[in-house]
Amino acid sequence: MKTRRRVLKDLGVGAGALALSPFTARAADTARAADTARAARSRVVIIGGGFAGASCARQLRIIAQDVDVTLIEPSTTFTACPFSNLVVGGLRRLSQQQFSYRGVEAAGIRVVHRRAVDVDPVAKRVRLDDGVDLFYDRLVMAPGIELIWDALEGYDEAASNRMPHAWQAGTQTLLLRDQLQAIPNGGLVVMAAPASPYRCPPGPYERASLIAAYLKREKPRSKLLVLDAKDNFSKKPLFMQAWQRLYGDLLEWRGVSDGAAVTSVDPGKMTLRTDFDEFKADVANVIPPQRAGMIARRAGLTDASGWCPIRPLTFESRLAESIHVIGDAAIANAMPKSAYAANAQAGLCAQQVARLLADKPPLETKLSNACYSYVSQDHAISVAGVYQPDDTAWQAIDGGTSALDAPDAVRRMEAGYADEWFRGITSQVFG
Repeated sequence: MKTRRRVLKDLGVGAGALALSPFTARAADTARAADTARAARSRVVIIGGGFAGASCARQLRIIAQDVDVTLIEPSTTFTACPFSNLVVGGLRRLSQQQFSYRGVEAAGIRVVHRRAVDVDPVAKRVRLDDGVDLFYDRLVMAPGIELIWDALEGYDEAASNRMPHAWQAGTQTLLLRDQLQAIPNGGLVVMAAPASPYRCPPGPYERASLIAAYLKREKPRSKLLVLDAKDNFSKKPLFMQAWQRLYGDLLEWRGVSDGAAVTSVDPGKMTLRTDFDEFKADVANVIPPQRAGMIARRAGLTDASGWCPIRPLTFESRLAESIHVIGDAAIANAMPKSAYAANAQAGLCAQQVARLLADKPPLETKLSNACYSYVSQDHAISVAGVYQPDDTAWQAIDGGTSALDAPDAVRRMEAGYADEWFRGITSQVFG
């Protein structure tokens, strides 16, 4: 298999009643011309200020300076999910995950901190939660994910206060961290991992690694049991090798073939049930199924899968005109729902939107993705891929993972790459 760096290297990606003096008349003409120019400017509205939406806004501002760009994001602070598992494992502060939108605004983007509650694709209008309407020529949707409450019997939003999902970084991240720190030495931590697709395919297994690292360091008589609704997952051979070498019997993984898919939970009793067993946990991390964010569903952009079908080359919705969908909410086929992929999609979508507004044909190009996962405090593994669109889907055309049996020095180097990537992408998007 090709290494992550080799794969990325191969990619190469009206009139007044009084008479006016000549000077005043010229000034009035200039003002009218400016008003006309502003009225003629194309308007792009972007919903969602994460790695997809904020990236798209910044790229569009650079390549199409004659376009008015408005970013709608209810939160004034972005809390990043990548690296949040380090917070869960007690290795990082949540504040290191948080970024303001000052840099986005300084780039000339209008940032509206309201919630989009409705989209009218015919009128090309977005309605905000304060009743204000924003009109667009092109709309980019980057609403991220929504957790599907009650998809798992007994697990609703209230249950997440006892059995945190921590799949949307912030309060839930700290709740899971604090629960881990409070359990007795010898306690049982149970994680329920969902079936695909979901945000960040290797995310549950990085989290399992870092929880195990915490237990080994602080509470070595404890155990982590991972109950999975699938048998295969991203970087499985690499994770399995790392778990055996670093954690031994402290971490146990069971897949759906082992009858391990969780079918129901009881938050009051702190129990998780499969078809064959019941487990009583001291800490339960339940990651429920997911779908595209609610505004995408309200706009009629989702299909029966709960995600948004798109035209691969332009990311235009297959269900509504003049609307593009990027990031986790989109059905991007072989491309994973990762921050790296969201950022890559955002850059291409910005290019395509600018070209479509200028009546130019879309670009033909490839995109890449690289995904890092920590397996301990200073060891990481990665997977990389290159993708090319055809008429129906984004297809994987190249890819590779970290090498099995790599020495510790290589794993530490990968952790350094991960840190460089995170600092780079957050600086690019929010700096």
